[in-house]
Order: sequence, then structure tokens, then C-alpha cells
Amino acid sequence: MELYQKVSLLQDIDEYGLKKGDVATLADFIEHPGNDEKGCVLEILNALGETIDVITVPVLIQLNSRLQR
Repeated sequence: MELYQKVSLLQDIDEYGLKKGDVATLADFIEHPGNDEKGCVLEILNALGETIDVITVPVLIQLNSRLQR
């Protein structure tokens, strides 16, 4: 996956109230301070493409990167 690529969630993220199919932009990859699993920063978008939240999730979260531009 590449930075600033649009992705969709392939699973719910209950902690943030996000559902499978919600669209986000992959904003960054980050290191875990304790050498645990790496993470990624997702910019969550509404149907108009406006930012509604920015979250950090484990890099192993299931994302679909095959969205049309």
C-alpha cells in the first residue's frame, strides 16, 4: 500500500464506530514505541470526501486498497 491511497475497511473497528466498507486515506505508517506491531494513520472520510476523523490502527488491520480513483 502507498501513502495517500484511498482504502476501504474490510472489517469493523468498533473502538471508533467504523464499519466494513467505510473509506479512508492512508496518511502515514508509524513505529510502535515499544517495538510492538507497527501502525498506520487513517484519515476517515464522509460521503462528500470531507475528513471526519484521524485514527491510528495496527498495520495488520484489513484494508482494501483496490478503490478506483
